[in-house]
Amino acid sequence: MLFESPVIICLSLVIGGIVLLVVDRMNFSPRYHDVMDIPPSTALIIGFCQCLAMIPGVSRSGSTIVGGMLVGADKRTAAEFSFFLAMPTMSGAFAYDLYKNWSVLGVGDVQHIVLGFLAAFVTGVIVVRYALDFIASRGLSFFGWWRLLVGGIGLGALAVLH
Repeated sequence: MLFESPVIICLSLVIGGIVLLVVDRMNFSPRYHDVMDIPPSTALIIGFCQCLAMIPGVSRSGSTIVGGMLVGADKRTAAEFSFFLAMPTMSGAFAYDLYKNWSVLGVGDVQHIVLGFLAAFVTGVIVVRYALDFIASRGLSFFGWWRLLVGGIGLGALAVLH
């Protein structure tokens, strides 16, 4: 039901944008300034925040960064933890997709998969480095305003088209 509703996606974008803007303006006293300082119990709470991303339009990284900040991580540490948390999630999604589609893959597809993986890995390393620096220095407001803009345009388009 949720996956078939563009209204839910647009509302999630808008609500997520508001949450990012509010959390970005909150004055936290972070306890964790390094990913390795986050205890397992706190990591589990941040992991549960990731479950919110099962709602269409909710950002996995946004929910984990906000969750990390709310449990005491500074912006950079929360963002870094979010990127680390993505690794098993995306690996699992890739493995599941590969398992489902194994029968339709040919020998030539293996080369494409490996090249795609390498390109995504190198690009990801570069982007993550700059994203961490951006979030640490400028915060989350850019992403919040972006979500408000896209969600608002989507809601406006849906209102006009329906």
